[in-house]
Amino acid sequence: MNHEVIVTCALTGAGDTVGRSPHVPVTPAQIAASAIEAAEAGAAVVHIHVREPETGAPSREVALYTEAVRLIRESGVDVVVNLTAGMGGDLVLDEEDPLKPIDGTDLVNALARLPHVEELLPDICTLDCGSLNFGEGSQLYVSTPDMLRTGAKRIQELGVKPELEIFDTGHLWFASKMVEEGLIDAPPLFQLCMGIPYGAPADPGLLQAMVKLLPEGAQWASFAIGRDQMPWVAQSVLLGGHVRVGLEDNLYLARGVKATNGQLVERAVRIVTDLGAGIATPDRAREILGLKERVRA
Repeated sequence: MNHEVIVTCALTGAGDTVGRSPHVPVTPAQIAASAIEAAEAGAAVVHIHVREPETGAPSREVALYTEAVRLIRESGVDVVVNLTAGMGGDLVLDEEDPLKPIDGTDLVNALARLPHVEELLPDICTLDCGSLNFGEGSQLYVSTPDMLRTGAKRIQELGVKPELEIFDTGHLWFASKMVEEGLIDAPPLFQLCMGIPYGAPADPGLLQAMVKLLPEGAQWASFAIGRDQMPWVAQSVLLGGHVRVGLEDNLYLARGVKATNGQLVERAVRIVTDLGAGIATPDRAREILGLKERVRA
């Protein structure tokens, strides 16, 4: 069991959730406000995507990240900033002509996924550690070994901690290989992502098996989506890990009750403390994860 738990809140994600809950933040100001709410509820880390303010569609626009991060940093609320670097991997194929990408494709090379990371130098950014059949239809997420090594090297040069996003067991195998190759600085940080079609199922036995495959000295967290989100908080803590909740992964506090990010964090904190564990502060999270100190203007 983990007795000192880092709570991450994934604020908004890139999924088609904006029309399903009024609480999903869209604009940089809304995202920043939600980050502050989550931090005040006990989250040491906030994981940030951005969206087009007018439509709610997912975005890779650097200016949107810049505004959201500026508002968080200027708020005076201490929280570890974790920016997604997973955008730019979507490939949607024409079923009749699979060499032809169609609407919905947003596929760029490894370095083109990182301009906001280079600009803002967050504490953490994500690195999605493999390709995946993403749900039904003909959509794939593409992250090849060459892309991953290129991205990992650049993130390392920037002094940013990569959060190694693991959606299936093969992703864990390859991420561990990058650790062996020296592309990931110690301690490596793994996020075990469960229940996302069609990656690793949200099965407690599978989570336990994946934890056993982690490199020695790794820090790790895990989450599951939808109604499995809160049970997974307990699963992760009992197996020695940290936790993630938030509207990226689940919209509900209870059946039919729409949640805010702050409410989801409060529920996670209660589960962790009821298990007898403590909640890590942002400063303690920085120590645990080996984050580099930065002097900010």
